[in-house]
Amino acid sequence: MFLTRLIYASTITEHFNPSSLEEIIEKAALNNEKNNVTGMLCFNRKYFLQCIEGSRTDVNKTYNKILNDKRHTEIILLDYREINAREFSNWSMGYVPTSRLSAQINLKFSGSSEFSPYKISGASAYMMMLELKNSLPTV
Repeated sequence: MFLTRLIYASTITEHFNPSSLEEIIEKAALNNEKNNVTGMLCFNRKYFLQCIEGSRTDVNKTYNKILNDKRHTEIILLDYREINAREFSNWSMGYVPTSRLSAQINLKFSGSSEFSPYKISGASAYMMMLELKNSLPTV
């Protein structure tokens, strides 16, 4: 089994409502634990940035579900690679909301303190998520 990491960005659609985020996190945590998928989700009320780790098959199945979820649009694959070890192995789905602390981290890895995942490279997105994991409390 090859471990794989996938990072994508997306924008919410009109199908996204105030309860959608909680539903996404709860369902992802249950499904990911069952499928041995780990990861992190960043969200700022408009954009998602997500890292998914696991076996190639399970990561691809998870991403396929995301591609077909009407709450997302403009889904862009930022990075996809085989990995030697997981970085989010303790998280079935960690969630990092936008905060003043995350603004400093956004600036470090992009051209702005505002969260805009379409304006960063896959490598920068990955490094930003690692820093968020180590610096901020998660929900």
